Amino acid sequence: MEAGPLALRPAMPALTFTERLRLEPIEPRHADDLHTVLTDPAVAEWYGEWTREASAAEAARIAGGWRRDGVHKWMAYERASGECVGRGGLSRATVDGRERLEVGWALRGRFHGRGYATEIGRAGCDLAFGELGAREVVSFTEVGNLRSRAVMERLGFAYTKDILVGGEPFALYVLDT
Repeated sequence: MEAGPLALRPAMPALTFTERLRLEPIEPRHADDLHTVLTDPAVAEWYGEWTREASAAEAARIAGGWRRDGVHKWMAYERASGECVGRGGLSRATVDGRERLEVGWALRGRFHGRGYATEIGRAGCDLAFGELGAREVVSFTEVGNLRSRAVMERLGFAYTKDILVGGEPFALYVLDT
């Protein structure tokens, strides 16, 4: 991992609020909501099939990331209704052979087209460039995921190159200061 700003950690994971969303650091108690997101057809198209046990393990893995790294993905809920929109946010990941801050999102299909992915992505970037003092954030998605690529571009990310993730082609985008 890069020395300096990337090594900084927020003191404690906390609720984050955007204009329309309540973002909660994922913990094991979010396993059912995470399962709802991961098994939504619009998400499963990109993330494959998930069992309840796998979703619980993923919630525990993400909670471990919060404890270890001070950042990871949030569960996103509409502030007005309390309904689960999806998951997303900032995490530390090895991307293109380097430890980096990565922002991503996955939204239930019924919430597509409302700007929620952009809102989640902006909150993650604000954390990275604000509290963490990062110099860059990356985002990546399957080459054919045009919706996510459009969100990256709306957030100001620039396409850099295609990379392989699990042997599949992904588009890598970078946003820097």
